[in-house]
Amino acid sequence: MSDIHWLTQEAYDALQSELAEREGPRRAEIVKRIELAREEGDLKENSGYHAAKDEQGHNEARIKQIQAMLANAQVGSPESADDEAAHGKVVTVRFVSLDMEETFLLASREESAHASVEVYSPTSPLGAAVTGRKVGDTVSYTLPNGSTMDVEILSVGNYAP
Repeated sequence: MSDIHWLTQEAYDALQSELAEREGPRRAEIVKRIELAREEGDLKENSGYHAAKDEQGHNEARIKQIQAMLANAQVGSPESADDEAAHGKVVTVRFVSLDMEETFLLASREESAHASVEVYSPTSPLGAAVTGRKVGDTVSYTLPNGSTMDVEILSVGNYAP
């Protein structure tokens, strides 16, 4: 069984719309371009045919990806304490060594198209470090370059689009 994929209603609706468009009009348009390119003859050197086939592959892969997300989708946010960093919450952290603050929504990347703040995935290094932690906690996480960064959780709040 796959993990639950938490989404806001807006992101869920957008994925449903994208799926309908990709399975319907976009798929039909790509098939038509492939058919037209086939009529031109020699497929070995037919760049239009190869481009349409590539696009078809990308479209079908995205359809499968969206179907998998929607199959495991749960609209809303998981239960968490008011001061706990969790999926669907806005988190403000202070990077201790830099004395710099950042505010972000802890959510999946599908939310970024609809969010009014920066979105960090709960599976990103920073997202994973703060998930489940509470206001006042200081945690360390490993940066892509291998060094570590300490962050203090300053505030956690509900997201209001």
